[in-house]
Amino acid sequence: MFTRELSIEAPVLDSKTPARVDDHPWKRYKAVLQRTGLRPTRPRMVLGWILFSKGDRHITAEALYEEVVAAKIPISLATVYNTLNQFTEAGLLRQIGVDGSKSFFDTNPSDHHHFFIQSENALLDIPAVDDLLDRIPQPPDGFEIERVDVVVRLRRK
Repeated sequence: MFTRELSIEAPVLDSKTPARVDDHPWKRYKAVLQRTGLRPTRPRMVLGWILFSKGDRHITAEALYEEVVAAKIPISLATVYNTLNQFTEAGLLRQIGVDGSKSFFDTNPSDHHHFFIQSENALLDIPAVDDLLDRIPQPPDGFEIERVDVVVRLRRK
């Protein structure tokens, strides 16, 4: 996973090749982007650093853009959206829609589900439940289940 690969505390490029402790984080970002077929442009490198250096998290494009602005980095909101979509298509992020107009991007693209706390506009991870798939009806002929995304919406009592 991209997040694990870019972790400064435990740098690993893949499960078989641990990175050296003295490797510079930018080299790891560049290697991951190249391996996924993305050119390591300055905006991708910077946004990757901002996204993945903080570990697993859920973030909207607007919140990421606010972090970019606060860091005084000259990247447009359109570039943030484009980069998030490119990272998602490359499998580095997972996009979670919580309603028709709001999406979060998860830096942990592994199979797991989410609680959405409506009043706080926040997502929390739920570990994947293996037997959940046993209860899903079989797809029509010619189709297969690619992924199951469960978002449980919560409100305070």
